[in-house]
Amino acid sequence: MRTIFDCSDPGSRAAGLSAAQASLKSGGLVVLPTDTLYAITADPFDATAVGTLFEAKQRRRNMPVSVLVGSWDTIDGLVYSVPARARDLIRAFWPGGLSLVVQQAPSLALDLGDTRGTIMLRMPLHPIALDLLREVGPLAQSSANVSGHPGASSVHEAREQLGSQVAVYLDGGPVTEGVASTILDLTADSPRILRNGAVPATQVAEVLGVAPASLMPTGRR
Repeated sequence: MRTIFDCSDPGSRAAGLSAAQASLKSGGLVVLPTDTLYAITADPFDATAVGTLFEAKQRRRNMPVSVLVGSWDTIDGLVYSVPARARDLIRAFWPGGLSLVVQQAPSLALDLGDTRGTIMLRMPLHPIALDLLREVGPLAQSSANVSGHPGASSVHEAREQLGSQVAVYLDGGPVTEGVASTILDLTADSPRILRNGAVPATQVAEVLGVAPASLMPTGRR
């Protein structure tokens, strides 16, 4: 059974956040709005729940999911170390539409797909997402659509694709951006863009003090 909560109503929003917390703790999936697109989320420390997320999206493990965080400080427990350039980018663009790929902490018990020791992190600029993240901690996430289909800009688009595989849908209205996040890989000596998106390469390059062309967009992850 799936339930949609209209988060424009304070009572429904509170009930929806409570239901989302309960669902995530029991291994269920939750769809929520972000500043870019709607996201499908699961407890990243529950391998079965993350597996269910892959199944719902019909996504292969060689396309790993990322992690949403609710604060800058949360990343310190998730990564091997935070490079200085990552801190600069976080200060400039978080919360917002920039996802950062960094080295995962070796001791971290996460199964997000075939990540090869990396983790992709983002802090979304959306009050509903941030409220939930601050209550439950980091969330494994991907865009709320079946792989190969358009990303969902509304909860109804997400529901049409994912249906009853998701227990709780948080309706925050149409997202204003409607564009996926920019993905920047910081695991090598030279940063590189893996996907162009909400944050222009020129802005990323300005913060890093490099030429935009040096970021070498290489497609999607």
